[in-house]
Order: sequence, then structure tokens, then C-alpha cells
Amino acid sequence: MSWFRNLVRFPTATSTSYFQSRAKITNFSCFATQFSHYSTDNAGDRQPAQHSGLGPTGQGEKPRVVVLGSGWAGSRLMKGIDTNLYDVVCVSPRNHMVFTPLLASTCVGTLEFRSVAEPIGRIQPAISKEPGSFFFLANCTGVDADKHLVHCETVTDGANTLNPWKFNLAYDKLVIASGAEALTFGIHGVKEYAIFLREVHHAQEIRRKLLLNLMLSDVPGISEEEKRRLLHCVVVGGGPTGVEFSGELSDFIMRDVKQRYAHVKDYIHVTLIEANEILSSFDDRLRRYATKQLTKSGVHLVRGIVKDVEPQKIILNDGTEVPYGLLVWSTGVGPSPFIKSLEFPKSPGGRIGIDEWLQVPSVQDVYSIGDCAGFVESTGKSVLPALAQVAERQGKYLAGLLNNIGKAGGGRANSVEDIDLGAPFVYKHLGSMATIGRFKALVDLRQSKEAKGLSMAGFASWFIWRSAYLTRVISWRNRFYVAINWLTTFVFGRDISRI
Repeated sequence: MSWFRNLVRFPTATSTSYFQSRAKITNFSCFATQFSHYSTDNAGDRQPAQHSGLGPTGQGEKPRVVVLGSGWAGSRLMKGIDTNLYDVVCVSPRNHMVFTPLLASTCVGTLEFRSVAEPIGRIQPAISKEPGSFFFLANCTGVDADKHLVHCETVTDGANTLNPWKFNLAYDKLVIASGAEALTFGIHGVKEYAIFLREVHHAQEIRRKLLLNLMLSDVPGISEEEKRRLLHCVVVGGGPTGVEFSGELSDFIMRDVKQRYAHVKDYIHVTLIEANEILSSFDDRLRRYATKQLTKSGVHLVRGIVKDVEPQKIILNDGTEVPYGLLVWSTGVGPSPFIKSLEFPKSPGGRIGIDEWLQVPSVQDVYSIGDCAGFVESTGKSVLPALAQVAERQGKYLAGLLNNIGKAGGGRANSVEDIDLGAPFVYKHLGSMATIGRFKALVDLRQSKEAKGLSMAGFASWFIWRSAYLTRVISWRNRFYVAINWLTTFVFGRDISRI
């Protein structure tokens, strides 16, 4: 590989002009030289690059919007941004957006995993085509607002892959949409033994473990007690995600497991643990209906608080021990360590503080949207819930705001002072929906818990739930996938292959 290292260290004029046309990359020869450390000749001497990246945009280039995150908020922003006005750079540890309302369905084989994942390059094609737009598979480790820089570190996969290397990105506008992380409330053992349900790899892990336990429980010699433990699925958290997963799982057990795993069908069961009422944001009538239907489908509802999590059992605050084979944790979200580390104003609860125009107060050219952002107290507005519809509408609003700023000549760094930002962001709740399995769902279209409005449950609600989410799936490609998956599952049942 020595010839390759020499080629990298002494690029020709042609290769240099190519890279300059692709983007203005600072210290590129150093960056490329560092890549040579990852050749097979130097496998034992892997050193991460430290000072490479994208420098400030020049006069002949479009202003650069750097988006941290590829969730609902960041993806909707990138979809709506005018790429004739801006170059778009996305930094995220995943190269796709997850359609989270349907994620629970993938755990049991109702949907395929690719049906709920939308590649960033399809959401914003400029990232794949434009010379100044990029996607970087990386985490942001810090923000220098004074120098308009973000510090990043690449994401790697396991101990035997490339070591992560660091790079910097200069921005004209920065949008922090990095989401939140699951709350564990400091309970011992949650991170080690529970599985969260927020990403596709979480759903894949749940599916593999569920099917593994089903097959292990059928092995000769397994005791009755161990069978019951292996096939006990415990869900902690009675919000929409926990209830929907419990409903999907109970439906999977009744329609598929009892037909294809006849020897263990009487051992598998689901327990849903919630400290208060399940689906607390829904109408009281809908909550009672959900409780009745879940119980009817075999879900055991337990009111309690988890005190400790051990490898094969959880301990509640009253001392009750609950053995489990699969533990899914869905108790809400809170600020991530990255968000906590930023020296920006904070809203109540620790999110990044924003004003009515989704700007971070006292910081130039920095905006924040989605689950990581909340209104500062001085605005007089309450922190919005961590919902997909909130994040999506913030992303849409901010894309329009940045487009207007760009058209008014304020796209460059430190150039927004005299520009009218227009109407502030106003959120209007469109309602909530949740499926509870067995062709039943809840639809609550009230704007708030105290307001009046339409609320319904049953088969009609289930049809509305499926129709609404099918239309909300971002691309026609994935809508087709989802529709076909639903049809094949209805006709042939769920796939139980452990792949």
C-alpha cells in the first residue's frame, strides 16, 4: 500500500482541483495523509485525524446550514430548506430518519425494518448531488458559537473497526436537532439489561431476543420456571410507545405464536408496568377502553415503580420481584449528555432554551428544534411535549424562516440583525392516536386534556390510525413498503424467522 500513501501525500493538480470543487476542506492533505494510517500496512498504528474539516464559506459559495440530527425535526427542516440559497450539511450517528409511530410493529414482524427507515439522501437529494452539501456519520462533541464551529467525531462500529477521528465544521447557520435520550431515573441496571425502543437497531434487538427466547424455551430439559421466565415480556412505561408495543406483542402471541410454537403457547405472557395511569394524555373513557382491551388480550397491567433491575428480574418499590426474559423500557425522554454539556440558555427540564422564533437567545445564528429544545421562561410559554408532530412542525417552520432570511440576504454568519423574522412559531395540537392491537385503536382529537373534541375507539379508530400514518410516511417508496407489509401480514401472518 506504499504507492497509495505516496499518491495521497502528493496529490496531482487534477485531484486537488476536484476536491476544491467538491468543497472547501481545510488541511485536506493532512486529512488524507491520516487516512493512510488505516491501511493494512499500518493496522497496529491507528491514529485519528484531529484538525480536518470544512472551513468557512467564501464569497463565491452559498451559506452553509449545519444540521445536527436526522430525526423528525432535522429531517423536516432539510426537506424544506431551499438548496438554491444554502448548502446543507447534516451530522448524525444514523444516515436515515426513523418513522417512530410504526417502529413497534417491526419488533414482531408486522412491518419490515426498511419500511420505517427513510435515507437522508432521499429526504434532501442535494446532500448526494450538490458539491457543497454533505452527510457525515458522526456525533457532535461541542459547539464554539463565537467561532461558528462545531466539533465532531466519527461513528464507528465495534472495537475491531477504524478508530474514530475528529473534525471541525464551520457554519453560517446551526440547527441543533439532536433529539433526546430515554429516561432511566438513575435506576440501577436499566442501561445494562433493558432495551429501549427508539431506533431501528433497538427493534432488531427486541425481535432477535424475543424469537431466541421462544426457541430456547422449547429445548428439552428446560424447567417450567425457566420457561415462564424466558417467555415473560415486561414493558415498563404506559405511554403511547409502551402501550402500542404491548398491543402489538399480545396480538403477535395470540395470532402467530400460539399457532407456530404450540409447545410453549401457555407460558408466554406480557406485563405492562406503569407508575400512574396508562395513556395519561388521553381521554378518561379511552383510557378505560384501552385497559379493558389490553387485559382481554392477555396483557397483565401492574401499577408500580421499578426500584432495581437485575439480569433476570426487576424489583418494584414494594419489594415484588418480577422475572423477565425480555425487558423493554419506555418511560419518556430527557436531555442527552451532549445537550447538557452545551453552555447555552436552558429551558425548564434542561433542554436548550429557545425564543418564539426557535433561536437560542444571546447566541448568533444558532437554532434548536425537536425534543432537545424548549421555550425559555422569559417567553411565557410552556415547554412543548416530546412528540413527533411538534418536531415536524418546528422543522417546517424553521425551514421557511431560514429561506426567508436567505432571500433577504441574511444567510451569512452574523448578518440577521436587521431582518424581519416574521410571525413567531405557534404550536396547535392536532390530537393523539395509539393502537392497542387486535384491529383496535384510540383516536383523541382534542387540542388539550381539558378541551372538548372528538374522541373514539375501536375498529374505526384503528382504520383511521393506519390511514393517517400511511399518508404521513415520508416517501411513496416507503408507503408502498408499509402497505404491502400490512397486506402480506394479514394474509400469511407474521414472519418468525430469526435473521
